[in-house]
Amino acid sequence: MQKLAVIKIGGNIIDDAEKLNSFLADFAAVEGYKILVHGGGKIATTIGEKLSIRSEYINGRRVTDSATLELVTMVYGGLINKNIVSGLQWRGCNAIGLTGADGNMMCARKREVKEVDYGYVGDITSDGINVNGFQRLLEAGFVPVVAPITYDGQGNLLNTNADTIAQEIAKAMAATMQVQLIYCFEKKGLLADVNDDDSVITGMDTEVYQQLKAAKVISGGMIPKVDNAFEAIRNKVSTVAIGHADDLHELIKGEAGTQIK
Repeated sequence: MQKLAVIKIGGNIIDDAEKLNSFLADFAAVEGYKILVHGGGKIATTIGEKLSIRSEYINGRRVTDSATLELVTMVYGGLINKNIVSGLQWRGCNAIGLTGADGNMMCARKREVKEVDYGYVGDITSDGINVNGFQRLLEAGFVPVVAPITYDGQGNLLNTNADTIAQEIAKAMAATMQVQLIYCFEKKGLLADVNDDDSVITGMDTEVYQQLKAAKVISGGMIPKVDNAFEAIRNKVSTVAIGHADDLHELIKGEAGTQIK
């Protein structure tokens, strides 16, 4: 069975040109089949302020009205995605940028309004990942670079969480490939003490996770990331690692960060 690394890079790395360039050099050197999923960082907020488009967040998640959807489509699917693609091409990595609409790669449905209306936010459908499309690109020698924009199959684009996109791609591809999911961000892994960057929790199973969550050691924005990791594991993804972007190769080898198996 062919091996595949699905690697997600977080916004705080994207916001820093030097850190991003260092990561892209490391990513380009990763051998074998690989897919890169990127977030949006603060760039959309900064550009939105220049255009008088105010960012609104509820429970840490961006509310996407029609103006914000236009903004994030331009920034995520355009500026950020193409900067990453060009940076990888410069390093000899034959990257191709994608949103969900390109090649029908990721189909989603608009999130139902319950307690909160998040606007034009999409949740990927159960069969929404075009496994055959990704496989054909990989076999043709392309490295997909995926922006966090999906679509609903009816011509409408949707803003979708990049961590979730990475998990959904990893889950879908695990049906035919041996998949490893890597979440790269600005910390060395999940931390036992948020004030100590070296207090990395090196390994975790569901029991340990529930204990740490109950003790509020893991809280806030890290909970969805870890939930995504365990959802991937339950769906035949071989391993999930969470750690610092500088440690990409060690994360792949299982020698750094938090390893979830």
